[in-house]
Amino acid sequence: MKKTHYDLCINGAGPVGATLACRLAAEGVRVLLIDRSALPGMEDPALDGRAYAIAEGSRRMLADAGIWDNLPNVAQPIHEILVADGRPHEAPSPLTLHFGPEDAPEGQSFGWMVEARDLRLAINQTLKQYDSFDVLAPDLGSFTFHPDHVSIRLASGRTVTAKLAVAAEGRRSPLRRQARIGLTKIPYNEYGIVATIAHEKPHHGVALEHFLPEGPFARLPMPGTAEHPHRSAIVWAEGEGRAQRFHALPDEIFGREIKARMADEDLGEITPVGRRWIYPLSAQYAQSYIGPRLALAGDAAHGIHPIAGQGLNIGFRDVISLADLLIEAHRNRKDMGSRELLVRYQRNTRPGNMAMLAATDALERLFGNDNPVLRRLRDIGIAGVQRFPALRRAFVRKAMGV
Repeated sequence: MKKTHYDLCINGAGPVGATLACRLAAEGVRVLLIDRSALPGMEDPALDGRAYAIAEGSRRMLADAGIWDNLPNVAQPIHEILVADGRPHEAPSPLTLHFGPEDAPEGQSFGWMVEARDLRLAINQTLKQYDSFDVLAPDLGSFTFHPDHVSIRLASGRTVTAKLAVAAEGRRSPLRRQARIGLTKIPYNEYGIVATIAHEKPHHGVALEHFLPEGPFARLPMPGTAEHPHRSAIVWAEGEGRAQRFHALPDEIFGREIKARMADEDLGEITPVGRRWIYPLSAQYAQSYIGPRLALAGDAAHGIHPIAGQGLNIGFRDVISLADLLIEAHRNRKDMGSRELLVRYQRNTRPGNMAMLAATDALERLFGNDNPVLRRLRDIGIAGVQRFPALRRAFVRKAMGV
């Protein structure tokens, strides 16, 4: 590390912060990336059981950043999506919603499933390819904001400067708190169970979203391995007490409960593979995405219910918007931390992100109950969307980020 001045400093080297660093470094922008944890530690396969559903718009951005080609394993395309409504251990409603290849833009998949560890490995590999930025991890910076720059005092005692700071440290963002940006939280009193299963029969790239009274259940197709040629990721929401009990079940019973939630899908015998994870579910949004010389990105700005698998994708949309503005400023030798640029970033991102938060919150409240009147209304709604191909295609394009 030889520089003392950077175009911007990104605080947080998670998927959003590190991807933004790679995207900007590909254009020669001088970036300092800081994280409190050492990056190799993030590659521990036991650290995180999640798999990400990467939308097509996000995939293109990852390719532009040089990350997609560094994935150590092949990503699994999602070719079809089945949406059902029902109850555990019962047949689902006959009124279902099916998104097939004809609903996607020609030749494109709905999305791609990538394991969290694979994405972390690809990001870390990409970080090594660029020489226009520095990575300090582990390190903690102390940020002081001035009218025309940001000064960052590092753990080593050195002080460096940047035109802009980006807060990408997650939901408990220290920089957001330092800037006194308000936060609104929406509790769901639910926990999400995340696991991987092996099954006898192939999934053919089909994803399932099954709305159940206690919370949504999703089965997402994953690439196979030599040991388990047919695999899927499970994201399963339940009330806190029930979730804790299900999470602790022996493998055989846990597998039966999963099968009871898979609508009419017949994938043969279900076998849980590896560890399980459990997370509290909530939504939140920052009352502003910007402050003087500061931009919030990813979970520092917003967090949504995982019901539509869009959490990381709206973080990547922040990256796309912010990177485009910063690259434009870099090429034109403009101030990357100007009030004008930051206002444009917020105007470009916040309305769409708020709309996605509202949509996922409404879906959770509409489908996460057993009211017979609401059940009938939502089944009619599902059937109505199924009857209109143009409406299905509009939903698909929005979710794909294209």
